[in-house]
Amino acid sequence: MRVVVLDYGFGNVTSAVRALRRVGAAVELTADPVAVAEADGLVVPGVGAFAAVMEGLARVRGPQLIDRRLAGGRAVLGICVGLQVMFEWGDEHGAVTAGLGQWPGAVTRLRAPVVPHMGWSPVSPPAGTALFRGVEGERFYFVHSYAAQEFALTSANAGSFAAPPLVTWAEHGVPFVAAVENGALSATQFHPEKSGDAGAHLLENWIRTS
Repeated sequence: MRVVVLDYGFGNVTSAVRALRRVGAAVELTADPVAVAEADGLVVPGVGAFAAVMEGLARVRGPQLIDRRLAGGRAVLGICVGLQVMFEWGDEHGAVTAGLGQWPGAVTRLRAPVVPHMGWSPVSPPAGTALFRGVEGERFYFVHSYAAQEFALTSANAGSFAAPPLVTWAEHGVPFVAAVENGALSATQFHPEKSGDAGAHLLENWIRTS
């Protein structure tokens, strides 16, 4: 599988490239529109602030590149803030920033005694998951202070020809979205590239099912 890791100035790109190569992908780190369009899979990494990630994506026309891939049913995987920006907006320190709007809803600060949420945590995948097949009971590595704490896209509003997304949940003070599988678009709040063998297995699942 030919995978492009989107190079827009943010994200744990070195670890992501290494982890994808570990599971057999041919990986290119680039923002070249032709390479992004022609790759079998696109990975959108992200670390830091929601607003800064959106600014970086805008500089390389990331929103348009991601939209075009998804419109054509081409695989996209968001990681960490790469998941968060798929929502309509993020609210950090009282500043609201528009996201990519692939899913309705907001990313807000975790309501927990200790923030950031940092370390290994279990997740609760739904029945029918392809992303977590074989690692349903494993722990994954999280580093974040913000999360989507609701997921509003359901079978009732996904459209008559669209399957409802499969949402995986985790908990840190409150339940939050740990991963989403939504047709060509998948995303994880945790870092699979930092999650050892379980993360490698998950990336391999993504490659095989994309």
